[in-house]
Amino acid sequence: MAQWIFRLRSCFGSKVYSEVPDGGWGWIVAVAFFLVEVFTYGVIKSFGIFLKDLMSDFNETNSRVSWIISICVFVMTFTAPLSTVLSNRFGFQPVVMFGGFLISLGTISTAFTSSINQMYLTIGIVTGLGYCLTFLPTVTILSQYFSRRRSVVTAMASTGESFAIFAFAPAFTALKNYIGWRYTFVVIGTLQGITIICGALLHPIVIKPTSQTETEQKITYTLPGEQVQGFGSSGDSVVQSLEQEQGLKSGIELEEVEPVQVNPKQQDNTSKNRLLDLTVLKEGGFLCYSAFGLFATLGFFAPQLYVVELSASLGTERDKAAYMLSTMAISEIFGRLSIGWVMNCGCIRKIFVLLICVSLMCLVLVLFTIVNGFWGLVVCCVLYGFLLGNIASTHIPMLAEDDVVGIQRMPLAVGVYVCIQSFAGLAGPPLGGVLVDITQNYSAAFYSCAAGMGLGAIFLGLVRPAKTGHLCRRRKNGENNSAVEQVSKSSQRNC
Repeated sequence: MAQWIFRLRSCFGSKVYSEVPDGGWGWIVAVAFFLVEVFTYGVIKSFGIFLKDLMSDFNETNSRVSWIISICVFVMTFTAPLSTVLSNRFGFQPVVMFGGFLISLGTISTAFTSSINQMYLTIGIVTGLGYCLTFLPTVTILSQYFSRRRSVVTAMASTGESFAIFAFAPAFTALKNYIGWRYTFVVIGTLQGITIICGALLHPIVIKPTSQTETEQKITYTLPGEQVQGFGSSGDSVVQSLEQEQGLKSGIELEEVEPVQVNPKQQDNTSKNRLLDLTVLKEGGFLCYSAFGLFATLGFFAPQLYVVELSASLGTERDKAAYMLSTMAISEIFGRLSIGWVMNCGCIRKIFVLLICVSLMCLVLVLFTIVNGFWGLVVCCVLYGFLLGNIASTHIPMLAEDDVVGIQRMPLAVGVYVCIQSFAGLAGPPLGGVLVDITQNYSAAFYSCAAGMGLGAIFLGLVRPAKTGHLCRRRKNGENNSAVEQVSKSSQRNC
């Protein structure tokens, strides 16, 4: 019995390194993240192929059916703080494995529903919660295994979503025509059980330099939690601060390095039992970045949901229209890989690269409403997919950059950021459905996406000025100048 317990602990135990490995077990975590992307966002963005079948079988409108994905995305993002709390308390592995179980349960249960309202529960709530518990912990722990290669590896691993759309759109369409949409959901739910295996591969990482003493080992960052008590606890997922360790190696007391640094006792008191960091809401840079995520999310899901129907309404055969999603997926792969290479070069600040991509995305969404014909839509799908790959693979890892919150606070801030995004995810698809029902034109759904992406670009441009304090300085300088002018005027009057 003791031997089995030892083996179980080794399966769930942490990986110990002397420094951030930029590889090692991180490559296994990258493969796990690839598969999680396949069976989360890959399935969500392929849902558009079932739109017509659900409208026909349940005699529902576009907007009513669109609420399925809308609720799913809302639950997935709104419960992000819950995912953060559970991961910090129990560890990444059990949380992701439980999330994988919920995904399979919700998708398979959808096959036995008899109304759209029941699908709101199965896909919207159950599966949406499962998506949240699998995706966020996986992308968080992947960022901890890499430092120099983080942008490239995250971009490569996130291509799982694109490969899934490329394969799922034609495959599920053919399977749906052969066995029906209900049994197709059973097949999808069974395949999504792979995410449970992916969760078991997410070993926490611990950084322990060889010359470290017991007192130095207490200085940690990234995932504050309780001390290690058995396998799977939050203490296993702690990554220790390299900068603080280097200071201790040189024989300098931590309090004497810089006046602004916190000593170990203060750090333990402030971080102990903190499972969610809400202090980021006081930072102007984070608020602007969250506003960017809120509005930009409007353009993330609606195009995939309506592009098939838009293509069919312009005269394309429905079987060929399904390949619009595949076209997006192929170009999205190149977008994800190319942005990882650009980010890794370091020639330009990463947040400025993201701003350029968001601005171009807004223009492409407007272009969807102008073009006519099959090839015009193909060009739009290629451009949209490429830019979507740029944005989707960088907007969450961007939190690890110092321009936003930094790697030390990312695991605690990511839940807050994604939760703020949830409200746009809830409104995006139904808003597009309402516009389609009113105008009887599927191109109208892209207007709301373009407007949201444009607002997102504005707020993204304000992140760095707000982070560095330039906005506040300009305002203070303006106040000081006005005060000086008033004093000078009063002195002149006295003279």
